[in-house]
Amino acid sequence: MSIWELSIRLLLSFTTLLLLTRWMSRKLLSHMTFFDFISGITIGSIGANLVFNPSLTIRNGLLALLGWSIITVTLGYIDIHSKKARALLDGEPRILIKKGKIMENQLKAVRLDVDSLMALLRQKDVFSLQEVNYAIFETNGELSVLKKESQKEITKSDLNLSFENPAAPPIGTEVISDGKLVHSNLNKLNLTEEWVHRQLMDKGIHNVEDVFYGEINKNGILIVDKKDD
Repeated sequence: MSIWELSIRLLLSFTTLLLLTRWMSRKLLSHMTFFDFISGITIGSIGANLVFNPSLTIRNGLLALLGWSIITVTLGYIDIHSKKARALLDGEPRILIKKGKIMENQLKAVRLDVDSLMALLRQKDVFSLQEVNYAIFETNGELSVLKKESQKEITKSDLNLSFENPAAPPIGTEVISDGKLVHSNLNKLNLTEEWVHRQLMDKGIHNVEDVFYGEINKNGILIVDKKDD
């Protein structure tokens, strides 16, 4: 392939991709769904082949770009006007936290573990499960969070807590994850397994394996979310 031909291919590929992307939608450049992601990768791949693959003629490369763009626009139109097609192409939002409780089955359905969920919550300035009323995993991979209504902060003296409670951490700290104790965090908080088990017994929970998630909140209180709510 000569420099002249490469230059022509590069210019045509760039111009065509720019025009087609503007024609299809700005959605490809913002929050992408599964379908948008696939379309973006495919169009980029065709454009790259048009530039660097000498066995692909310029005519066929442009036709491939135009054809895939037509498919994308057509499916996008169907997506807008058909709820069933939208669910098939983009998926549906999933409620991961409902009334403060983690929905383990929904979490597994979207291939998230509890650590990834907590990371998404922290991106929304939520540092404790206790703050969340609802959390919905959107089709574009973002988490929408509805916090609980503001309440008066409970103090340790209000709950008649004993002096064996640990010093409260600045944010909610995970101590139980999927039925297992997080020993590294227990050590940081100067907590023992026995203390955790006593707190669980007070809540009517006899085995740590029955707890999906547990944290020490900023008041030094153990907050738990049981499995199979």
